[in-house]
Amino acid sequence: MMRRFVFGALVCATLSGPVILNAQDKAAAPAAVKKEDKPKSETKPKSEEKPKVEEKKTDEKKTVEKKTEETAKTDKPKTLNWGEIEIKGSYPEHTALPGLFGELSESLSDCLTRFEKAATDDTLQGLVLHIKSPHVGWAKLNEIRTAIAKVRKAGKKVYAYVDDCASMDYLIAVACDEVVMPEPGSLMFLGLRAEVSFYKNLFDKLDLKAEMLRVGEYKSAAEPYSRTEMSKEFREEMESILDSYFSQMKQIVADARHQTPEKIEDAINAGPFTSAKAKELGLIDRIAYPDELDSLVKGGPDSKVKITKKYGKKKLDTDFSGFTGMVKFMDLLMGIEPPKRKTTNSKLAIINAVGPIMTGRSSSDTFSGESTIGSDTMIKAIRQANEDSTVKAIVMRVDSPGGSALASDLMWRELELVQKPFVISMGDVAASGGYYIAMGADKIYAEPGTITGSIGVVGGKLATQGLFDKIGINTSIITRGKNAGVMSMTTPFSDSERAAMQGLMNDIYKQFTMKAATGRKMDHEKLEKLARGRIYTGLQAKELGLIDEIGTLADAIAEAKKLAGLKADEKLEKLELPKPTSPLESLFGPIDANARMQAAQTQWLRTTLNEISPDLQQHLGAMEIFTRLAKEPRLVLMPFRISVK
Repeated sequence: MMRRFVFGALVCATLSGPVILNAQDKAAAPAAVKKEDKPKSETKPKSEEKPKVEEKKTDEKKTVEKKTEETAKTDKPKTLNWGEIEIKGSYPEHTALPGLFGELSESLSDCLTRFEKAATDDTLQGLVLHIKSPHVGWAKLNEIRTAIAKVRKAGKKVYAYVDDCASMDYLIAVACDEVVMPEPGSLMFLGLRAEVSFYKNLFDKLDLKAEMLRVGEYKSAAEPYSRTEMSKEFREEMESILDSYFSQMKQIVADARHQTPEKIEDAINAGPFTSAKAKELGLIDRIAYPDELDSLVKGGPDSKVKITKKYGKKKLDTDFSGFTGMVKFMDLLMGIEPPKRKTTNSKLAIINAVGPIMTGRSSSDTFSGESTIGSDTMIKAIRQANEDSTVKAIVMRVDSPGGSALASDLMWRELELVQKPFVISMGDVAASGGYYIAMGADKIYAEPGTITGSIGVVGGKLATQGLFDKIGINTSIITRGKNAGVMSMTTPFSDSERAAMQGLMNDIYKQFTMKAATGRKMDHEKLEKLARGRIYTGLQAKELGLIDEIGTLADAIAEAKKLAGLKADEKLEKLELPKPTSPLESLFGPIDANARMQAAQTQWLRTTLNEISPDLQQHLGAMEIFTRLAKEPRLVLMPFRISVK
């Protein structure tokens, strides 16, 4: 300690200049000086020491500059990537039509693929969903809600933006982290209402005779034409369906908003609400306009937001330069899909059975664009999947109210011949003929709200003789054969004809129930009591044993892979069948100039009707479908279409 102090004093003295030492210091001084003195050769001049100091300062400067750069990088505003998806349209189950026609409506599969991409996109912070009154049923509702849940499970935020919010809009919105509505918006979450129109009085005034026959007291397809109000059985059936749906609605919202089903029912009964009142009741989270969404998802004042419009949507190649570009443009316009090279990769066949069932080829409706299931087209697709050695399993997605009894049975038979794991996934509706074709599957999956069952038969005709007499049209009739007038649209059934037709329908009903009992491994008597034309929701059908599991299309695919002995994470190439044909060829046959003109007129008519009245467009579309099905003498058809608004 003393040495350090003396050394320090000496250093200080040297720096201060000459010092006078006393006697004691003089005695000690020589030794101290000697210790500090160094040979001249070892002592470096001051001029040589300066570069070291300068070098040290340079290093310190570089360190400071490096730290400044790092700080600058840290302080730089962070860019947050968000995606925007619009939920609108009907989301058809079938494979999208090729070309420009396919761009007019997004398929359910394409929509779900966009959500899957968002869930696995590491650069994405979250999604903003603009919900614009999608026309979806209960199965599609569940599929979209499940897809949103996967995005949230991946740690990404999902915001729902709605303007005027109806029931189905709201049931999708509450699947998100937050529900946002503008100040003038309103919440129209009002419960359910069933309306059925009856035409008997109109037919009486027009002298039209509805000759309708059925098997099963709940097979109510004939009632709107032969009665003036619901039968006891029809009302019982409809009330049961509405009770199931209403219970699902309340539970979905209660779970999402952390309230009880009773509280949600109270809110339903008190609606509709302004956005302010909806927020006060905890039914929505924020009141904001679209331009305020950026600040909502920003996360802080120092961050920037980039919202990708139409996130994940396929982009059309619009480079039409040169001769090849012109050919490409014509292919898009005509709906011709570029041929794809066949591969030897393992495949999963997904067969889409969408629309009313009829004999012949599948086709597209003029007014609504909805498709029909042609038995010839579907049988060809089933055989292709069954005979393709690279296909390891088959999943059929059914969204059909049924139709022709003959076509349904022909398709059922072809599916019985399938030698591979075969799983059914039911969409919004898989009833009557739609249930018929599903009976032989290894396993049947339905969504909670799928309409299924309706195991029954209906048939009949509308006799026009009375109307013709009233307007002055006379018809002369010559017959050979007691029941020759069965299919005549002029005269009603005679007693003999009615008895013959009823006997025919009874036989078809017995075939239907026997095959259903065999497929469900159920006693025929037990199944027949569940049949009789009655419809059920997916949840009800599961309890009764008419289906195997509640689940989405993805769940059905996972089960098919399991039955095929494949690993859950094993990648399979998807083979979607039947392949969509050119819409022009589907509607008008061979393509020529006249067909192109007719197609343009049809598309204009669809668009115009949809603008004037979407409901009118749907009714006209339904009339066209029924006109086609009227050619079929026996129908296994669900009696009505259910939609929630």
